[in-house]
Parts: sequence; C-alpha cells; structure tokens
Amino acid sequence: MSIQPLLEVKHLRTTFATEQGPVAAVDDVTFMVSKGETVGVVGESGCGKSVTSESIMRLLNEKTTTYEGEILFEGRDLLKLSKSEMRKIRGNKISMVFQDPMTSLNPVQTIGDQIAEVIVIHQKVSKGTALKKAEEMLKLTGIPAPEKRIHEYPHEMSGGMRQRVLIAMALACRPKVLIADEPTTALDVTIQAQILELIDDLKSELEMGVMMITHDLGVVAEVCQRVVVMYLGQVIEEGGVETLFFNPLHPYTKGLLKSIPQIDGDRTEKLHVIKGVVPPLTAIPTGCRFAPRCAFADEQCKSSTPDLQEIGNGQKVRCWKADEFLNKEGHGQNGATV
Repeated sequence: MSIQPLLEVKHLRTTFATEQGPVAAVDDVTFMVSKGETVGVVGESGCGKSVTSESIMRLLNEKTTTYEGEILFEGRDLLKLSKSEMRKIRGNKISMVFQDPMTSLNPVQTIGDQIAEVIVIHQKVSKGTALKKAEEMLKLTGIPAPEKRIHEYPHEMSGGMRQRVLIAMALACRPKVLIADEPTTALDVTIQAQILELIDDLKSELEMGVMMITHDLGVVAEVCQRVVVMYLGQVIEEGGVETLFFNPLHPYTKGLLKSIPQIDGDRTEKLHVIKGVVPPLTAIPTGCRFAPRCAFADEQCKSSTPDLQEIGNGQKVRCWKADEFLNKEGHGQNGATV
C-alpha cells in the first residue's frame, strides 16, 4: 500500500522579477514529505533550498514573485489559496524553524508573549490560556524553569535556548509538517545534538512530517530517512539515506560526500574540494547545470538538459551518465570514482 504524503511539491518553479529580467531561483522541483518522515534537503548555499521552503510557506513578496507547479498539502494546492486561507495554514498546520533565532525573535517582546501570540491567532483562546500553553511548550522543548523563562526576553537566553524557543513556537499549534531551515547553524556540537534529538522526539510524539534543510551531511545521516540533493535551483538526486550515502549516482552528490572529513582517513591527504563555485542565477549554464564543474561532462552534458529520471528503489537522478555510473564496477564506494 502506497504512503499518502502530507506535503507534495510538484514541478515547482519560483521566479523573481529583477532588474536583469525574470530569474527562476527554483526550477522544476518535485519531492514529498510523508507522515512520521524526515526528508533532508541538501546542497551548497545558493542552490535554492531556502527559497523552496519559503515558497511552500508563501513567505516571498508576491508582488515580485511568481509560482508555477503545485504544492499540495492534504490534497489542497497552497499556491491557489487566498492570503487569508494561507494564514490559517502557515504556523498552524505547517510551521517553520528559521536558522537565526536572534533575527527571528522580537527583541522587545517576552518569549511567552511571542509564543502565546501564535496560539491566540490560530486557536482563538484567551491570552491567559495561551501563556499557559506557551509554558507547556517550553517545558516540552527541555527549557528549565519555563514558568520564569516565559517572562524573559531573547537577549537573556543562550543561542541553544533561543533555538528551542523557536521550536516551541513552531510546534505550539501541533503542526502536521515542520520545516527546519538550518536549525543547528552556529550552535556548538553538544547543543546541536540536543536540538536534533528534540526535533526527532517531537516528530514521533506529534506524528509530524519534517523537512530538514541543511548543508551538513552528518545531520542528514543522523535524523533523515530520505534525501533530496539540490543544485542551482533543481533537484539533481533523491533517494533513501543509505542508498545515497553508499550508492550516489550524481557527480555532485559524490563530491559532497567526498568532502566530508574521514576520522580514519589519511591525515596527510588534502580534503576533497568540488572545483568552481555555484554560478549566479543570472548566468545558468546551458545543458546540465553542473557540467562546468563536472570532471565527466561531455558535449551532450554541456548542450542538453537531463531530466530527473527514476533509477529504481526510490532513487532518482538528473544526469546523462547515470546508467554508466550505475553499471560501473566499484559503484557505491561512497563516491570514490569522483
């Protein structure tokens, strides 16, 4: 029996109006998030991860942004909803944790008031009831003495505490989908582990679907069941965590995996680096977008755009040489051929 997705993104294209003309920051992106599942979305900065999440939440300036495709949540296309209908879903049914708690929290409003505000808007309860609920959410996220913390301001808390507050705020209305955009950026390793464990525990308790946006493949290995790899606004590979870690097909995915420092590796050997940089959206290459940085690119790669094709076992890849890599002896050695 097939699993019914909570959130399904189909051929999403997000275009910005700029002085240089229309620019598609996200182009033909398709993936889904199911109940009780954590899907990792990875890639370098500038690959479209955050724009994808902001498109799902419809947080972008709609005067300068146009959307194409579908974003289905419980069968409803979010792109076709009115602003008032979308407000009922945003922060209520679908919530988001941003990467910088200091810019996401209001510095002149207490923590309790900020969490309570979300609850009052969506659940139509009194301020007193909402504050009590805010205290319960702080306790749920592991913040000590929540009855005192609700009266404090963001600057009175550590980075890890503020991140927990953002999670408490995002989960206050018991959403069905949580989008976590780099939730552990700038936190030390110990706090990072606690935050990831917290999200994973709450996912199980609330039976949520989680979309985890990150550039840290270690985070992906720890908490995700499936991975979506993005490059320059497109999905270039998707599959289960074990499949992608041990049998990557796209040269970009292989390069990302080889860039991870190995504990038992040769200390004298230089860390692998993917040559070049992600080009600007105003200068997208013809053909395969990764071709200018790929050691395997030929004339077909440089002139013709590959489709995202399904290889089997839930794995998809956007590469002209996927079959060649799939059949190549030694494939699956964590990208060792790159």
